[in-house]
Amino acid sequence: MTRRIPGPGKHASTMKLLPQSEKRDKHKSYPSFSFKYFQSDHPKFNVEEKETKYFLKLITRLADLSGVPVQEIRTSQNKTLRCHTIHWAETTETGLGIPDEEQIVDEPWQFSTSTNAHGRVMGFFIDNVFYIVWLDHNHEVYS
Repeated sequence: MTRRIPGPGKHASTMKLLPQSEKRDKHKSYPSFSFKYFQSDHPKFNVEEKETKYFLKLITRLADLSGVPVQEIRTSQNKTLRCHTIHWAETTETGLGIPDEEQIVDEPWQFSTSTNAHGRVMGFFIDNVFYIVWLDHNHEVYS
């Protein structure tokens, strides 16, 4: 029998072990985040000099969003999240600049890291995976 460490406030005897297929079904509508196409060396969106506080905010936002269904994120009118598609004509960029972008990216998206102070996360969805490409911490994509 597999022993599990109980989560906060849960006693081990009350925990239910879910079969693998049920675990997948339970989480399939929630997002995952990938840094596969992350451009850490982009001149505008370089985060080398950012303080630890910035990354803590970013990780907290990603963790919070991991518990919200993708469809809800995409349709949210929440002013703090500000999640919406990116219209390149309104920005300083012409695209994300990743290889084979036309074949990979249906629509570029962005959401706020927090209320104004920590910028935006920019990337795209493929199914329920959000691929993070840029961290626009200084709000430069619309400058």
